[in-house]
Amino acid sequence: QVQLVESGGGLVQAGGSLRLACAASGRTRSTYAMAWFRQAPGKERGFVAAIIWSGGIRYYTDSVKGRFTISRDNAQNTMFLEMNNLKPEDTAVYYCAASMGPLLLSETSRYDYWGQGTQVTVSS
Repeated sequence: QVQLVESGGGLVQAGGSLRLACAASGRTRSTYAMAWFRQAPGKERGFVAAIIWSGGIRYYTDSVKGRFTISRDNAQNTMFLEMNNLKPEDTAVYYCAASMGPLLLSETSRYDYWGQGTQVTVSS
């Protein structure tokens, strides 16, 4: 089992920045990839960014490229999402997820573990 705990959400004005963290614990040695997803009210949960744990390769959805940066700290088993130039449309609950094997990174159903989520609200 792997436990994921997100932190760092909050309320910020448009153009501002936030840094989310996802701390992993438990059987993390087999982690293949971790990712951030988000879900706005009335919408499906959607892919934001992912990172392959061993090689550090990163992937982003188009709407956040150039504004968001995903990173990891292997020693601390923690993943981060640095979010800059935030827009009102970035408002959502942000979830971290972990997969123990290769997968299509943007597919919600392929992830093995999920955190509880952290709210990000961007005011205009």
